Amino acid sequence: MLDGPDGCGKTTQARLLTQWLQGQGVPTSSFRDPGNTTIGERIRDILLSPEHLAMTVRTEILLYLAARAQLWQERIVPALREKECVVLDRWVSSTFAYQGHAGGFGMSNAIKLATDSLARVWADLTIVLDVDLETCASRLPGKRDRMEAKPKEYHEKVREGFLQLAREHDGFLVVDASGQIEAVHGRVVKEVEAFFSSGDSRG
Repeated sequence: MLDGPDGCGKTTQARLLTQWLQGQGVPTSSFRDPGNTTIGERIRDILLSPEHLAMTVRTEILLYLAARAQLWQERIVPALREKECVVLDRWVSSTFAYQGHAGGFGMSNAIKLATDSLARVWADLTIVLDVDLETCASRLPGKRDRMEAKPKEYHEKVREGFLQLAREHDGFLVVDASGQIEAVHGRVVKEVEAFFSSGDSRG
């Protein structure tokens, strides 16, 4: 699973990683969170619409978890049953960093709520793409969604939240996401190869 602050390049890197795995003969499915289900896409529209500035942090976290619960049951479980490798563009670590840390809900509170809401919280491997916020901002589109448009101080805390997760939990790796796309892809592939060769994957 690939995660990180807005503008870190995770969507591009998730696509490239999926293509690389498939090229290695590994059956692979890729999903974005929230999304990839009818319900999830509608929730995504609500969450990211700039019209919904009044949305509270508690509402955010519950909507994200609802979309994930649907994605897990509808798309991820069938893929895992087929013994496919699943690449995710975000997962619940985003909620811990965004709503839990940056939003003030509390990291431990967010983890407890996710544990109560989801069949599985932690991915086998979470790669946090870390890059300075100035670079992140330069990669974002001119027209930003509701989450991307939050103030710089919020996004600084998001980055802190991801790095804290990586320090405190197993299964997290931090990859330097600065530089050219292919260079970052090479770093991601190196970590994934090491992960598979270590035998830590649970499938």
